[in-house]
Amino acid sequence: MSEEQHEFKIKFRGTRGSYPTPKYNFLKFGGNTACVEVRCGKQLIILDAGTGIIDVGLDEIKNSIISEVKHPYHATIILSHIHQDHIQGLQFYKPLFIPDSIINLYGLNVNNENLRDTLETVLFDKVFPLGLDEISSNFNIHNFSQNDAIVISQNGETRVYDVKDSSLDLSEDDILITAFKTAAHPKNGCLNIKVQYGGKTLVYATDKESYIGADKKFIQFAYNCDCLIHDAQYTYQDYVNPIQSKQGFGHSTYEMAIETSELAKAKSTYFFHYDPEYDDNKLSMLEEEFENKKNNTFFAKENHEIIL
Repeated sequence: MSEEQHEFKIKFRGTRGSYPTPKYNFLKFGGNTACVEVRCGKQLIILDAGTGIIDVGLDEIKNSIISEVKHPYHATIILSHIHQDHIQGLQFYKPLFIPDSIINLYGLNVNNENLRDTLETVLFDKVFPLGLDEISSNFNIHNFSQNDAIVISQNGETRVYDVKDSSLDLSEDDILITAFKTAAHPKNGCLNIKVQYGGKTLVYATDKESYIGADKKFIQFAYNCDCLIHDAQYTYQDYVNPIQSKQGFGHSTYEMAIETSELAKAKSTYFFHYDPEYDDNKLSMLEEEFENKKNNTFFAKENHEIIL
């Protein structure tokens, strides 16, 4: 592959938490809900399917599927959990409706419920014109846990191993995806995702509330990563507000994210999953404050790209 084909590229497609904010004064940082597009060589991996995934699909239709025919089209979607702001764009991801496309979706099953059955209930049959059985692509939904390791080759072949399996075999161009489950949010848990490719590591930690002194197990999971995308929904003042405290809601403050980043020795950190009440003015003031507190710490902005 050429140097460009070997790239590990990250693009923020939705940076907002809770619900979309399609307003003029929310455009600098973005109004779409959680979605991060990841390109590892020739393979597309999408972390969460908030409303940001809609534009991923539109660009794929324009750039990959129509103008440069690829047979079959292949994409992998990883869901951290199934709260609305992480799945509400999935039905509008246009490649789902392209025949012969191969789209593999992985996510946490809870209470021994099959993820496919859950998504069919909450996204398709009862609330959408089509049922899952009417989706024209080869759409495969798999249960995924922190005990699993997903390996994706550059030809799209996907294998799932036990994460402790000593026979796990990786070639130089393979992509390795593993997870760390947190229990604070939602009540049934959330997966933080690690993507490793070409000697580089991305850790995606949305809906992650930290502890006093930080989460030591998560720090071990994220240790020495090249890029940490970390939940930072609240200011400290909102988090401890005596009238409407946000403690226990499953989200971090900016201070929590910085502490975690420092202890994990992350090479770069991006704040993510902004409160929908924080407009561009407020986030710009926070950006000026916190980007000066720690080097290589940034506020994620919709459509901003990073190359690791």
